[in-house]
Amino acid sequence: MIYLDNAATTFPKPECVYSTMDKFLREKCANPGRAGHRMSVEAEQEIEKARVTVGKFLGVKHPERMIFTFNATDALNMGIKGLLCDGDHVITSKLEHNSVSRPLAGLEKQRVITVTRVANSDDGFINAEDIRNAIKSNTKLIICTHASNVLGTIQPIREIGGLAREKGILFMVDAAQTTGVCDIDVEEQYIDMLAFTGHKGPFGPPGSGGLYVGENVKLQAWREGGTGFEPESLSQPDTLPFKLESGTPNSVGIVGLRTGIEFCLKEGIDTIRAHERNLALRLVMAFETDDRFVIYGSRDENEKVGIVSLNIKGLNPNEVAAILDNRFNVAVRPGMHCAPHIHREIGTFPEGTLRISPGYFNTVNDIEETISGLKKIADTT
Repeated sequence: MIYLDNAATTFPKPECVYSTMDKFLREKCANPGRAGHRMSVEAEQEIEKARVTVGKFLGVKHPERMIFTFNATDALNMGIKGLLCDGDHVITSKLEHNSVSRPLAGLEKQRVITVTRVANSDDGFINAEDIRNAIKSNTKLIICTHASNVLGTIQPIREIGGLAREKGILFMVDAAQTTGVCDIDVEEQYIDMLAFTGHKGPFGPPGSGGLYVGENVKLQAWREGGTGFEPESLSQPDTLPFKLESGTPNSVGIVGLRTGIEFCLKEGIDTIRAHERNLALRLVMAFETDDRFVIYGSRDENEKVGIVSLNIKGLNPNEVAAILDNRFNVAVRPGMHCAPHIHREIGTFPEGTLRISPGYFNTVNDIEETISGLKKIADTT
């Protein structure tokens, strides 16, 4: 299988992730922080080492403000629903994944909040001035994706964050597509909350992720229960990370996430991104002058993560993906990619696009075989 669906989940993982998780499961997989015996203590120590590693990776000054979650969706819900109250106004964009759009739409439908969704440019970028113009007296949160999961376009989050800080508005970033691929520093980019998942760029396993909660943010607990901290109290602890980390954690996943991030640091984020960008560029160059294909979003790979969304004129992307899978042994993702607003904007609703997302372990030969397969499919139209 030529696997080109890394924007959904990176595959394969580095060998060190597999081996570290296997060793942890066999030797240290007790319930962390819930008992005084050696295995429990060692499990807790592994999680805290991971918290420090992830925090440093994202420019977090205080590691206790790095909350482990089960994925970016979990983190985004934790931040959105733990923050917003009756009468609040939120500014977001039409580029967002449903992990942002649905929680906001749900609160909007309940008449808890109002939402302004700013449009993007034709090539897939948010303009900070459009956000400035959307600010109201009751605007509490600006939330946007760091990079579109459909177009791959990297948004000007430092500029948007600076605007939010200037206006005293909290700024949340969905970094599902950029963590491990782009440099992120929550302090330098004025980010108050940042959500990410472990199973994409950080090379961690499914079921891992995190939420950074800045010092200006006060969240209500997303879930309540056992924490191993203040067990005598019937109230949820107010101390981070315990306030937001109830229940037995995915300790083996957290250890895998830490190991994946260590791999990113060893290889170098710039190296990883350059490799994925160059493979994506080969795809763009192969199809941009072929009238049978439509490519969506910016053609400048320096402005994108390694995502290429395209269609073959006259063919449904789901059919093309099935042919690639069955005849050419190539895995890509067709459809709307859980981001309906942007597909309406670019005119691909409801069929969507064919999304090709090379990863760090893909080769030039993988891309050439995929190009060949797509051109053979286009020959049939």
